[in-house]
Amino acid sequence: MKIEDYPPQEPLADYARPYHEEVQRRGAGVAFEEFAYGDNAYRGVLVARAADPTGDVLAFIHGGGWTNGYKEWMAFMAPALTGRGVTFASIGYRLAPGTLFPDGYHDVLDGFAALHGRIGEYGGDPGRMFVGGHSAGGHYSSLMAVTDGWQAARGLPADVVRGCLPVSGVFEFREGSGMKVRPRFLGPVETGAEVPASPIANIARTPPFFMAWGSEDFPHLRTQAETMAAALAAAGGSAETMVLEGCDHFHANYEAGNPDGPWPERAAAWMAEQR
Repeated sequence: MKIEDYPPQEPLADYARPYHEEVQRRGAGVAFEEFAYGDNAYRGVLVARAADPTGDVLAFIHGGGWTNGYKEWMAFMAPALTGRGVTFASIGYRLAPGTLFPDGYHDVLDGFAALHGRIGEYGGDPGRMFVGGHSAGGHYSSLMAVTDGWQAARGLPADVVRGCLPVSGVFEFREGSGMKVRPRFLGPVETGAEVPASPIANIARTPPFFMAWGSEDFPHLRTQAETMAAALAAAGGSAETMVLEGCDHFHANYEAGNPDGPWPERAAAWMAEQR
């Protein structure tokens, strides 16, 4: 789908506009297929095939502060992974302020379930599905990885998520999160959404994590990532971490799509190790 054909979003912040333009530039010409999992334009999935698939699948979720973004933003990441045998998908979801938590999150779960049912058509193995995301997408992917109940509700195996690969993710919304502004997708304060939306407060499952962030990332996200890794370990899980040197919040995502960079090489190998 062309970005100009989507319904309007909230205006992009000035600091985010260069990222919007850069990921489109980097993704131009990347071959992918797409399908809808609902009747809203944002409820769709992009899939890029691997030429020589290993069966491993990475379902990635875009960022954008829960108010902006498109599944097409993540197309630029595909070649670095499909070239290593990983089938790559990007899940779209409805955005705030029109859609508040947990509706956008439920979109991601529904999109993942739809992808699971069709991934064999694209050369992926439904038993080898990993999730990940950048920023807000790192939040949604982490929440789905550590929580229970949504899998059975969608007819999926409890262990359907084999691992999680958040890049500059958000893991905490409660007091002490370090966030200067309460994200709009949480809705009114009286809903108390900070607790159910925080992955670190809802660790019921501990699939392995491969967590990355930039050395120049937002300070509160660096702290949150370290705290989340420790919480996973305390709960009996494991978290490998990678600091992307010299990268800020946006360049960390660019680096995740760099075919010659450390993240795609390690991410593909890490997924292969989770047997």
